[in-house]
Amino acid sequence: MLGFNMDLQSQITQLTKILSMNKTLYSVIEKAASIGMKNYYIGAGCIAQTVWNYQMGLELTNGITDIDFSYYDNTDLSHEAENSAIERLKSIINSNVIELDIKNQARVHLWYKEHFGYDISPYDSIENAINSWPTTATSIGVRLDKEFIRVYAPFGLNDLFGMIVKANKVQITEEIYMQKAKKWHTKWPALTIVPW
Repeated sequence: MLGFNMDLQSQITQLTKILSMNKTLYSVIEKAASIGMKNYYIGAGCIAQTVWNYQMGLELTNGITDIDFSYYDNTDLSHEAENSAIERLKSIINSNVIELDIKNQARVHLWYKEHFGYDISPYDSIENAINSWPTTATSIGVRLDKEFIRVYAPFGLNDLFGMIVKANKVQITEEIYMQKAKKWHTKWPALTIVPW
């Protein structure tokens, strides 16, 4: 598989090439760079799934239901402030093909229990949030920095390129992990699912 067991710099080069081929996603990455926001990444499933599609020879937007735009702003944790940011970002980025899922990671702890059934501690940075995302392959964020893709991937990129789904047990439950893994395996049957 392309990129698997390569050095990190070669993997980042390969990732940049693959992402640039997904015109829908890359358009969002480019537009986001014009906003002037510093504490954000586009990441999680849309990045991993683009790579999985490439590895399997599928259309690069296959199975991607949303594009996660995660930012960090702890100056105002109100729902209204986040909604205002969402509207502003959507008006600038304007992705008509795939839905944008925009979240302020500074306020995730305020609604997490209602959605997932248990409390989490507040994140103190956007990177801290990515550190807790559900799998090693999807704990990834990218953004355009001048003409280069900046990558934050606390678990590296090998599981991503190897199509290996492994739980990041920092905060996910076994039940949520297995639901995600099963759903993804139906769309990308070449995935290797590592049991909990």
